[in-house]
Amino acid sequence: MESIQMRAYAKINLALDVLGRRENGYHDVRMIMQTISLYDRLTIRPIVKNERIVTSNLSFLPTGKGNLAYDAANLFLDKLGTKQGICVELEKHIPIAAGMAGGSTDAAAVLLGLNELFEKPFSPEQLHVFGLSLGADVPFCLLGGTALAEGIGECLTPLPSPPPCKILIVKPPVGVSTKFVYENLKLDAATVHPDIDGMLTALRAGSYGGIVSRLGNLLESVTTVHYPEINEIKEQMIALGADGALMSGSGPTVFGLFQNSRKASEAFYRFKTGKYGSQTYLTELERRSRSR
Repeated sequence: MESIQMRAYAKINLALDVLGRRENGYHDVRMIMQTISLYDRLTIRPIVKNERIVTSNLSFLPTGKGNLAYDAANLFLDKLGTKQGICVELEKHIPIAAGMAGGSTDAAAVLLGLNELFEKPFSPEQLHVFGLSLGADVPFCLLGGTALAEGIGECLTPLPSPPPCKILIVKPPVGVSTKFVYENLKLDAATVHPDIDGMLTALRAGSYGGIVSRLGNLLESVTTVHYPEINEIKEQMIALGADGALMSGSGPTVFGLFQNSRKASEAFYRFKTGKYGSQTYLTELERRSRSR
């Protein structure tokens, strides 16, 4: 059994709506999720000892229980019923606690990588179930590409990718608790919801203008109150030529869409040399969708 290398791609939300809260505390959502070409690298290799080990290039990142890559390895190997030892070397590039599914995509990469190493003992449907038990974003990260996510995020409908564009990613130096954002979200008759149906129509028509005009994230109503730098970044992106800008997930990461590559590069330089430069990235769509 040889080692395997995996890319774990980040995601953004082109649109995110929350429909209500379930009795178990989870929320029903409708989201348009999009994989981008910013990724973590994982190397998964067998080891002699009967241990599950995760290492990371980030000294502050916990690598035991609670790290989704570690939890995914444990879950997979326990379901398989093997005592084979595994080491996962995790090279992080996706910002932490950023609303970009960094932990979820690492978990998905571990599930897919181990399934390859062990010659596909589990079907895509089984991996989907494993992923959901780890987190609501993991099923999408197993799929990739562009998709409508419903339920708590596990009901996925693949969609056409948006037209090509550059994506500027800027994360301010704050961490946002997803739990805090959802717990403080107010839903009532006055709530203005993103136009998910309009976004679906625009994607299916390949209308870039229709997509950027319908960017919307209901969670901004909570996160921007506590972190005003999110709106500051959005406004600066638009001023620098972004066709549209939005917070991803529960934040605090902001992304801007550009069809003009020169403007995207200039905006990247401005942010990279400014106060948010340490976590500024210029990337693009990742169109590959894994079959389920």
